[in-house]
This record gives sequence, C-alpha cells and structure tokens, in this order.
Amino acid sequence: MAQQRATDEHAPPRSIETRASWLVAWTVLGILATAYGAPLVVVVGLKPIAADLGDARAVPSLASSVTFLGAGAGGILMGWVAGRLGVRRVALFGAAMIASGLALASLGTAWSLLLGYGLFAGFLGIGSLFAPLLTYVTHWFDRRRGTALALISSGQYVAGVIWPAILERAVAAFGWQRTMFGFGFFIAAVIAPLAAIVLRPPPLPPAGGLAAAGAPRRGARVLGMPPNLTLALMALAAFLCCVPMAMPAAHLVAFCTDLGISATRGAAMLSVLLLAAFVARQFWGWVADRIGGLSTVFLGSSAQVVGMALFLSTEDEATLFAVSAIYGLGFSGIIPSYVLAVRELFPAAEAPWRIPILLFLGLGGMSFGAWLGGALYDHYGYYAPAFAAGIAANLLNLAVVGYLVSRRGIGRMPRPALAA
Repeated sequence: MAQQRATDEHAPPRSIETRASWLVAWTVLGILATAYGAPLVVVVGLKPIAADLGDARAVPSLASSVTFLGAGAGGILMGWVAGRLGVRRVALFGAAMIASGLALASLGTAWSLLLGYGLFAGFLGIGSLFAPLLTYVTHWFDRRRGTALALISSGQYVAGVIWPAILERAVAAFGWQRTMFGFGFFIAAVIAPLAAIVLRPPPLPPAGGLAAAGAPRRGARVLGMPPNLTLALMALAAFLCCVPMAMPAAHLVAFCTDLGISATRGAAMLSVLLLAAFVARQFWGWVADRIGGLSTVFLGSSAQVVGMALFLSTEDEATLFAVSAIYGLGFSGIIPSYVLAVRELFPAAEAPWRIPILLFLGLGGMSFGAWLGGALYDHYGYYAPAFAAGIAANLLNLAVVGYLVSRRGIGRMPRPALAA
C-alpha cells in the first residue's frame, strides 16, 4: 500500500480531456459557423436590401453593426443565464431567436431589419451562443484549452468561407427576403439538434487532477490587484487592441481602390487576410497552451502593430498581398488568448460573467475602430490618419498588457487552463 501511495504521488496529474472534449469543441465550431451565416445575408444582399429600402445603404450597414454589438451585450446576460440554467437550454433558445430575428427582418422594412437583427438575431441569438459556448468549452479542457479556444473561435472565419457564395446564389434566385426567412430556419434546424445531442454538463475535475492544481481562489487578489481592477484593465486592453483590428478588415477593399487597385483584387486580399488569420489562430492556440494567455496577447498585439505599420508604408499591390497575410498572421490569436487568460487568472465559477464582459469590450472596440476608420477618412480624404490612430491605440494596448504581464513576469506565466 505504501508503495502504491508513493506511485500515486509521483504520477502526473490526471486530465479532464477526452475524445468527448474534442467532440464538443468541433460541435461548437459547427454551431458558431452556422450561426455567423446570419449576418452574412445582409452583407451579400446589401444592394438589393438598400434598393428595397429606398437606396439607403446606411440601414443594412447599421443592421450588421447592431448585430455584433447586440451579440456582445447579449453575451453578458446570456452567459449569466447559461451559468444557472445550463448551456444546452441557452443554445436552443439562441437558435430559435436567430430564426425569429431573420423572419422579422425579412418583412422588408427598416425597423423590422434593425429590430430583427439587433435584438433577436444579435442580442438574444448570437449573444446566447458565442460567449456562453466559449466559456462552456473551457470547462472541457485543461491541457490544450488554448488550442480548443483557437479552434472554436474561428467559427466566423469558417462562416465567411462557406456561406457568401451560397447566399449570393440564393438571393439571386429567390430574393433577399425569402433567402433571409429560409436561412433563419435552416440555422435553427442545424443548431437545435446539435445542441440537444452534444451539449451536456462538462466533467467534474478529478481529485488531484490537472484541473485542480493551482486553481484561482474566489476573492483572492489577481496579479497583486483587486480582481475587478484586473478585469477592467484586461477589458480596456481588449477594446484598444480591437480598434486597429477592425480597420483593415472593414476598409481594405476601399483602401485598395484608392490606390488604383481593383475592388476584385482588394476582396482577394481580404480573403488572404482571413485565411491567414484562420491558420495562424490555430498556431497561436498552440503557443498559448505553452506560455499563457496574457503573454500570447502581448506577442500577438506586437505582431499586429507591425502589420498596421506595414499598411502605412506600401502602396504596391503585390506587397499589399504579403502585408495582408502578415497582418492576418499577427492579430488572429489575440481574442482567444484573452479568454484563456480569464480562465487562468479567475475562478471557473466567475467565467460565465467575466468572459462575456471582456468579449463585449472587444466587440465594442471592433465597432468603434470600423467607424473611426471611416470618420477619419471622411475628414482627411485618405486612410493614413486612420491607420495612424489605430497604431496609437495598439501601442496603448501594449502598454496595458505589458503592465499586466509584468505583474507575473512573461517567463513565469501560470500553466494555461487551470480550471477550478
């Protein structure tokens, strides 16, 4: 018996990760890739929607913005609800709300479009899926949590690859209203059975297992500061890094046309950027599992500011393709690493509300950055001041993240994904 106890003491801590963990992760990726097709109906059908609403492109463009802002705000509420009722019920509710929102939006008026997307598809729909599901998946992993987060948070990229061509053909064949109505119920028909079958309560950490080792304690100081102050600084950093993150994605095609490059080539550059981002996000997940969330945020944000500077320094088409790829490689791992950092630093019981708050600030930064890029262009007539403002925000982000990392030391970050 004594020999057995000695063997147990020297055995590596047990992990909660199993094949079921990866089944959950891939299922969540499928759910999010399906759900994020909803905003793409507006993107693909922008011109016919605007034509039916009196040639006002501002209305469908605003519908896209309120969808993502609503999803960020809804994630705070629905993350809290998921922590009490379970993620399966919340995901089923979210699927129904996306279908209801697209049905309402398909009525063909400005108010129905904005209400359908902002409240139903965004706040109650995607808000019930994105932040709650990211939080949920973190409870299935302790060794490769960063890798899993990188995978599932790529749902929007996958949606951008799959749905635009399909939706474009549907809009051409059936019109945007029928496409929107039908696609909403398709989304619900896909998500509902996946959620009902696969999403179940995560496993409890085994006694003495990896997930229990060094878990943060409720009420303890975080990085030597009050927990809420630490979260506030992380949320500020997320807002600042997402301001420049949105600028190339929102304005790259217009930037190219200003340089005499065709819109088709500009769209190809955007595709290159997103493809590079998808591939690199998986790499950054691997990195985060080894050096920790905050350290990965610092490295990714450093790469992002280099990419922004390169956009300012070139006007050559071939070089811009390369810069687009470099930029995609840099920024893609930042948001999942923030989520990982929250799980490393705060008790697991607090994740359902801390993670959505951080993601909401990040989405707010994306919305502000996209608007700021257009506003500064309208004022100055070219994009250099906008990109310069993005670089300034990025440098402020690095100062905040660098301060947080210095509280622990970049070489002494905690082992990633230590769940309570």
